[in-house]
Amino acid sequence: MQRVLAIIEREMRRYMRSPALIFIALVLPLGQLIILGNSFGGKIRGVQLAVVDEDRGPEARRVREALQSVESTAKTFRVVLYQTEQDAVADVRAGRVKGAVIIPPEFSRLVYSENRPHLGLLLDNTDAFISSAISESLLGLITAFNNPSTESRLPKQISLEQVELYPYVPYLQYMLPGAITLAMFVSVMIGGGMAYIDDKARGVHEAYLVTPITKFELVLAMNIAGTLKAAAGGISLMALGSLIAGVGTTFEPLHLLSLLVLVVFTSFAFMTMMSAIVARINNPMIPRAIFGVLNTLLYFPSGAIYPVEALPWWLRMITRFDPFTYAIDGFRGLLLRGTSIASVWGDIACLTVFGALMLSINTALFKRTF
Repeated sequence: MQRVLAIIEREMRRYMRSPALIFIALVLPLGQLIILGNSFGGKIRGVQLAVVDEDRGPEARRVREALQSVESTAKTFRVVLYQTEQDAVADVRAGRVKGAVIIPPEFSRLVYSENRPHLGLLLDNTDAFISSAISESLLGLITAFNNPSTESRLPKQISLEQVELYPYVPYLQYMLPGAITLAMFVSVMIGGGMAYIDDKARGVHEAYLVTPITKFELVLAMNIAGTLKAAAGGISLMALGSLIAGVGTTFEPLHLLSLLVLVVFTSFAFMTMMSAIVARINNPMIPRAIFGVLNTLLYFPSGAIYPVEALPWWLRMITRFDPFTYAIDGFRGLLLRGTSIASVWGDIACLTVFGALMLSINTALFKRTF
């Protein structure tokens, strides 16, 4: 064990002498958390919406007031009054406004006579997010209009009572588990995979093997050192990301201990996987290409950005063997649901089995180069 600790100490000293690499390993995941979390998770606000009132009756006035109430509260869109439908359509086509609500003539009369009144909605559907936001907002208004002002004492319609177990989760918080795992993966790429190739090219491994150090001790020591580097990156990103995203439960003592356990096992799984991949690689250019492929293949389908349940069946099969999937699921349970470590034992077990398998493969593939 003393020989293993000596190798670990050497690796950690070497890593700590390169603060620029540590900084780079944190910048990418933290930048992705801030930029993507605020870009994709934000609600649509301030969209220009044209309104053409060709009726000017009392019911048309109610529609305009309802639209203006949305403008002042939810702020989904800003109402712009137009005189003619032709002008509104022209501005929708030109992109000056994103949609147009047309209140047709005789609208109020049709409402009072209950003779199929309708509103027109023209949408610039080149942007699905904006058009969906406008449609959902207007559908909500129409539903409110159609509901009777007074309900019978024993209503006949079936109703759905929705109960949300947790407070509203912004997309920035939803992205946090993925950002933590990405920080560990980047640390493993820089402090594990690239360092491994560099030591092999410099003959450091051969220098170790002329001493009483065995092949297994060398592989184990390098994987433990890489695990410590990745864990340091994951813990740093977890602290910074929790402060930025507003996840206060992270710093509760028992909760923090559970998160640290998951960080360590995730770092071990990532490091052993990276070591097994680069075990027989000698060209330093190959890992740079592999890392980009791995990032796409493992990170994006793991549920970090979009739910796994939305993936096609063949892509779901990949996620079953993806350590990112289990790490993100565990972090999401601890950070967002506030569960205990008992609820993520399954994820930790999968990461442990995966890490042990990768360590065995790495030991079998490792060989002397001289």
